[in-house]
Amino acid sequence: MNSTLIIGSQFGDEGKGKIVDCLAEKSDCVVRFQGANNAGHTVVVDGEKFKLHLLPSGVVRKKRSLIGTGVCIDPRVLKKEIDGLKEKGIEVNLGIDPRSQIIMPWHNVIDVGKEEALKEKNIGTTRRGVGPCYADRASRIGIRFDDLVDENRFKEKLAFNYSYYKNICENILGKTIEFTEEEVFQEYFALGKEFKNMLTDVSIEVNQLLDKKKKVLFEGAQGTLLDNDFGTYPFVTSSHPISGAATVGVGMSPKRLERIIGIVKAYTTRVGSGPFPTELHEKEADFLRNAGNEFGTTTGRARRVGWLDLPMLRMAQRLNGFTELGLTKLDVLSGIKELKIADSYTLEGKKVLEFPYANHLVQKCKPNYKEFDGFTLEDKERDELRKNGFGALDENAKKYISFIEKQLKVPIKTVSFGAERKDTLTRD
Repeated sequence: MNSTLIIGSQFGDEGKGKIVDCLAEKSDCVVRFQGANNAGHTVVVDGEKFKLHLLPSGVVRKKRSLIGTGVCIDPRVLKKEIDGLKEKGIEVNLGIDPRSQIIMPWHNVIDVGKEEALKEKNIGTTRRGVGPCYADRASRIGIRFDDLVDENRFKEKLAFNYSYYKNICENILGKTIEFTEEEVFQEYFALGKEFKNMLTDVSIEVNQLLDKKKKVLFEGAQGTLLDNDFGTYPFVTSSHPISGAATVGVGMSPKRLERIIGIVKAYTTRVGSGPFPTELHEKEADFLRNAGNEFGTTTGRARRVGWLDLPMLRMAQRLNGFTELGLTKLDVLSGIKELKIADSYTLEGKKVLEFPYANHLVQKCKPNYKEFDGFTLEDKERDELRKNGFGALDENAKKYISFIEKQLKVPIKTVSFGAERKDTLTRD
């Protein structure tokens, strides 16, 4: 298959970056289709961590990498990432769609001001200015990458946006704008000149690659339950991290997608506020959080943790149409004597198999658990897996995996049991 799409099936942080990195080895191009630097992918190569926020994970493999129109770009962050990779000897072969929106300094101020105004009802955003940037796109006043590389057009758009947002920030949100219009122009136009040679029509390039039977890998950020429409609204992201958004965020027909891989963490995590039916607390939570290093790549915030949730995954399957699953962080469950999977909920006295559409219903859901005997994945077992593949997996781990497959009616073809590339099992 020439086109492969990687989708997070939960609240994000499922380990998409590692799976993209593994698949990128045999890909010609990796394309990011949504999100911004409010999420991060971590790739580990020979013990060295690469933390990416805007760049597609394929850059670590030195592949042609593209940022589609569905992505909001903070050029300051982009420069820092590119420079950081150069210091490690990696030259980035990057193309940026001219239609992609640019995060401006006032977006960060608006983001912080809005969260503070909401007080205890705040969304728990990363305060990176992403939501306000997407809002500008919908309002049709956004500054795009194509504007950033043209001096006259950029000055014209900057003049309106600066005064407009200075008024909102200072007179409505009570937040001081500490930068001048000229300072913004100098900083951002210099970044525009630096990135100008990266401008490319991603839609045309991707479609031409697929016409030539080249292998293209598509990746997003966040996860299905953070979708702006179908997630746990309003505790969601500002874009659409589901499979349908890939075609819009890149600019291609849905018919071009052949393989859609849903990435499933072996348990569940989420960052920020919002309902979480299988959430664990205290000692159980601490064990999973520390064993899985569950702290955000972008913010460093401790993630909330809980058991695997099948109603959630059924919803993800319905929305995305996964052709297969990739199960990550199986090793984190090692040593737990009794494992649990929520196979349904009880809602107002009735058994339900699907994740409810609204938070007020989700909050009433009580998980019904299926219990499993635990398994061990220490150094000895990992060495066996690296040598002998999936067949060497502990029988209890196989039962855990098989149950997920049967319930979701989707095969698990990839299993990750560690951060390194070599800690990955594949099967036909």
